Formats: sequence, C-alpha cells, structure tokens
Amino acid sequence: MQLTIKKVGIIAKLHHQVAGDAVKELCAWLRERGVEAILDSSTADLVQEASAFRKAEIPKMVDLIVVLGGDGTLLSAARLMVDFEVPLLGINLGSLGFLTEVPRDEMISTLEKVIAGDVSVEKRLLLKADVTRQGELVASSYCLNDVVVSKGTLARMIRLHIVVNGQFMTGLRADGLIVATPTGSTAYCLSAGGPIVHPSNDVIVLTPISPHVLTNRPVILPPNSKIEIHLVSEEEASMVTFDGQVGFSLRSGDVIEVRAAENRLNLIMSPERNYYEVLRTKLKWGGELTP
Repeated sequence: MQLTIKKVGIIAKLHHQVAGDAVKELCAWLRERGVEAILDSSTADLVQEASAFRKAEIPKMVDLIVVLGGDGTLLSAARLMVDFEVPLLGINLGSLGFLTEVPRDEMISTLEKVIAGDVSVEKRLLLKADVTRQGELVASSYCLNDVVVSKGTLARMIRLHIVVNGQFMTGLRADGLIVATPTGSTAYCLSAGGPIVHPSNDVIVLTPISPHVLTNRPVILPPNSKIEIHLVSEEEASMVTFDGQVGFSLRSGDVIEVRAAENRLNLIMSPERNYYEVLRTKLKWGGELTP
C-alpha cells in the first residue's frame, strides 16, 4: 500500500525511558527525510519537546500514527481514530504485543518499508458500545478488543439477559460476559475459553465468564448483529469496561448495546512476520515445521 507521508503522529507509553529514547531516534530520522513529527503533550514531555498537541487532535493532522509502547498504548490510540482513515503502526516496547508486533530494533527498517509502500494494511473491526439507563444514554465508547460486563468485588454471579437483533437469546448467570472482536479474541476472550478468530473475519464473539450453566458456551455472531445486554441483578457493583481501560459502574436495569462500528481501523502489519508466526511466538506454541 503506497502512502504519501508528510506528517507522522507519535504517541508513546508514559514514564517509559525506552519509549523516550525511541521517540528521539524516530523524530531525528523523520526530520532527516523532511517529515514533520507531531507529538501529543505526554510524549513531548518524554523528550522535552516544546511543540505538542492534544492526543485527540493528532489523527486529523497526520498521514500516519506510530505508537511506541504495548498493546494498551495502541488500544487507547485506536479509540481516537474511528472517524479517520489514518493507518496505525505499533512498535512493541513490552514483552507480549499482539497488536504492537514490530519490535523496537525493527522500528526504522519497518518505517522505511512503510514509506516505500512495501507493507500490508489490515482493516480491523471496531465495536461501538452504548449504555442506557431508563432510556437515557449515560456512557458510550468505541473498542478495538472488547466490551466486558462483569460482577463487582463480591464473590457472587450477576444475571444478564442477552437479546440479539430484537430476539431473546438467553439468560445468563455468570461472573460476566465478553463481547469481542476478532482482534480481541486473543485477549481476555481467550483467557475465558473463547475461540481464536483470524482478524480478517468480520464477526463478533460472545464469551461467558465462568457461567453457572456449563452449556453457556462462546457464540460467534455476524457483524450486523445488534447485541443488547440487560443487567437483571440488583447489586450495584457491576461494571462495564471498554478495552479494559475505561470503566463505568452499572445499575440494575441498565442496557449495554453493542454493535460493529461503521468504520474500521487501518492497522499496519509487520512485514517480517505473519499472523501464524505471531500466534506461535506469543502463545508459545510448537516450533518449526519439520519433514
């Protein structure tokens, strides 16, 4: 995919010395090529840059965004980019990194390939979640990984009613419910026993968390599904979280509506490894194919 890149947004993990060093190297490399680096205020503080912008402003200003950190840093950036076609490149400064799959030592070589158009860009499904209370919208968020409805701190299950496209699907007593994208299928969804879904699939995965009835199993739904999760429990400690980063306290009677967002996230893939290699490496599966 050929990209015309004149401005690059840089978002880095906070309080991370390795991130600061990487930002300095990246900024210097871009300037040598006549490309302007646009930093959010927190990233600018890492490298003592005076020029900075609010993070939410960056997607509309640039041709590419580079995220330096881990998957959490990329998830927070992805939620800002729903209304923009700007591609996103993740540079992994941590240890896992399903989304930030380019390692630090491949940052410059990968960017050279990005500028040359020698990379692939995947369109990843995003979720739109709305929480209504007595008919009034009280919370809303986009998610790249998942929407999770969960119980509070007490060791008791919550009760949910799940409705899909206006049709009652099931009542659920469990520790919670995960609504995940294919991208999020290797996150919390996987830990709860959900399937691994190739990110090229446009589907939505429902995965119960420790259900009371063991026949409540993960379900894969088409992307045009409108999922309504009705909180029936009377307890006030239940939560809904978006990508594991933004939380909202729920009350009995609240309805969480989840559907696929209209737009997709443009995620630049590592030119050095494929999806199955990432799975083998991150999940510590078997080694090389032998004759």
